[in-house]
Amino acid sequence: MTETAHLRTTRASYDTVAVDYDRLSRSELDNMPFDRAMLGVFAERVLGSGGGPVGDLGCGPGRVTTYLDKLGLDAFGIDLSPRMVAVARQAYPGLRFEVGSMTGLDIADGTLAGALAWYSTVHTPPQELPALFEEFHRVLAPGGYLLLAFKVGDECVHLDHAYGHDLSLDVYRFPPELVSELLGRAGFEEVARLVRAADEREKTPQAYILVRRPV
Repeated sequence: MTETAHLRTTRASYDTVAVDYDRLSRSELDNMPFDRAMLGVFAERVLGSGGGPVGDLGCGPGRVTTYLDKLGLDAFGIDLSPRMVAVARQAYPGLRFEVGSMTGLDIADGTLAGALAWYSTVHTPPQELPALFEEFHRVLAPGGYLLLAFKVGDECVHLDHAYGHDLSLDVYRFPPELVSELLGRAGFEEVARLVRAADEREKTPQAYILVRRPV
């Protein structure tokens, strides 16, 4: 598979900020009740369907992967950035983290009980979302669950500096209706959708969509 320019710049940017990103975000979930609630519902649904491996796709430094592990899920992480994976392995040595791209997962068809894309689609151009969602559908087992979190809007914001470093990142905001429609076209059934207002640290509302691959 030919790698796109935005994947290369995304990898390079997160390699640059990995250590500081981890330092600044490790305890974020402590102050995010809606995030914890949606992750809890996701975990309950996966465990209630019999459990199995759960991929945190675009796991970054692993803070959400370990949260899923504490909820009882058999979670592992995959990230595009080798530096992010190195940070995650050092921070959580009891969990598995691998370097890989969401656009071409090294996972057999129908093997995951659950998949998480926690703000990891925000650097994906809208026209590439259908193929990405089809890849998520491919790796999920029938009856498996997928949970997405993303920024609400209909624009692209370019970042030249973040987490104390110069970088180059395009950050996309998506209308929840569009994401839901594209997930449906990829073969998913929507289970729940939540849109919350931005808090004092955020510039836009945030959305969470839970879907299931039909049996």
